Amino acid sequence: MDTPVVLLHGFTDEQALAVMRAAKQAASGAGRDPASIAFAMTTATNVEWKVKELLTEVAEEHEYMKKNGPGAAPVK
Repeated sequence: MDTPVVLLHGFTDEQALAVMRAAKQAASGAGRDPASIAFAMTTATNVEWKVKELLTEVAEEHEYMKKNGPGAAPVK
C-alpha cells in the first residue's frame, strides 16, 4: 500500500481538522502531495477491525473519492 493513512481516535472535530491541516502542511513541506494522504476517524465499527483491513479500506475509499468525489470530472 502506497497511500499514507492518518487514523484519528478520540479527537473532537476541531482537533481532527487541525491535525489534518498540520499533516498536509508537513507533507507539502517535505515535497509530498498533501492530497495523497488519507484521513480517517475511528468509529464504533472500524475500531474492531484488524489494522491491515482498516488501512486497506481507508486507502481504497481515498482513491475512490479522489476520482469521484466533489470536484471530480463529471462522468459522461
